Amino acid sequence: MRTFKLQVQMTVDGYMAGPKGEMDWLSFPWTDDINAYIEALTDSVDCIVLGRRLAEGFIPAWAAGPEGEDQKSIDQMNNTPKVVISNTLTESPWENAVVAGGDLAEIVNGLKARPGGDMIAYGGGTLVSSLIAQGLLDELHLFVNPVAIGAGMPVFGDAGDYRRLRLVAARPFDCGITALHYEPKRV
Repeated sequence: MRTFKLQVQMTVDGYMAGPKGEMDWLSFPWTDDINAYIEALTDSVDCIVLGRRLAEGFIPAWAAGPEGEDQKSIDQMNNTPKVVISNTLTESPWENAVVAGGDLAEIVNGLKARPGGDMIAYGGGTLVSSLIAQGLLDELHLFVNPVAIGAGMPVFGDAGDYRRLRLVAARPFDCGITALHYEPKRV
């Protein structure tokens, strides 16, 4: 079965975006050590899972070839098939992306049962909270930026009951970000 990973940037106080979706708190520029870590993390990925709202910005931004990104990363983001989770879209307006609606657990478990490499979710907030709350993730890769913003979109917003995690690794990077790699504790 495929491994389903979450990769999310967050603040030290647990937010993935500000109250109005702001991302101006992210730490840049990234250093070679974090770039190598993310490359290793995503090397086995052959499916990107996104929520609809994030997809609306994410897919066109990568298609435009964001300034400051290396061509290998741009190609990987554009060439990797995407599944956009949405109960409002019926078909994908983007190349290399399909829309999946309905029961989230059924969608994810169906994707995980298919042959292939790992899957990775980048967000958005509603999707991330739902994936965590329903216990659908195999690995959580939280990239903690050295900033507190006080309010915003929490990573664990609708986690429901306690979510016990096991720390697999913690790695600080020269740019100030620390990666925390967790796996859910299965009871």
